Amino acid sequence: MSQYPMTARGAELLRAELHELKSVKRPKIIEAIAEAREHGDLKENAEYHAAREQQSFCEGRIQDIEGKLSNAQIIDVTKMPNNGKVIFGATVTLLNVETDEETAYRIVGDDEADIKQNLISINSPIARGLIGKELDDVVNIQTPGGTVEFEIINVDYI
Repeated sequence: MSQYPMTARGAELLRAELHELKSVKRPKIIEAIAEAREHGDLKENAEYHAAREQQSFCEGRIQDIEGKLSNAQIIDVTKMPNNGKVIFGATVTLLNVETDEETAYRIVGDDEADIKQNLISINSPIARGLIGKELDDVVNIQTPGGTVEFEIINVDYI
């Protein structure tokens, strides 16, 4: 099984979600199933079927998180010397050469990606175009709207 790159923060968020699922949601679902069973005939018991479906989703998510954490390659860039190179976990500030617009992205694992928080997946076109580049490099990134030219104006390992 291959390893999945993940930031230390991303791993911590997954561990917190796993704890919530196991210690809060799972017991509530088990209680709901027991309560629904007391209502009698299980064939036509919508509450029972809904609770079982919730249990299935919950257990699936628990297995998914446990699998990801067991195969996670946790990378903490705060413990690495900043040499200005764009790597996994780095926060990169880009200047759109055409519009003079600045944007900062943090390159994270697939599960952590959230474009609204400027967290982009290592597998996104922007991240793939940036990995390995250095401060002051000019890169051309293929976007749905065409090729965009960016200058890397800052690289932080935070």
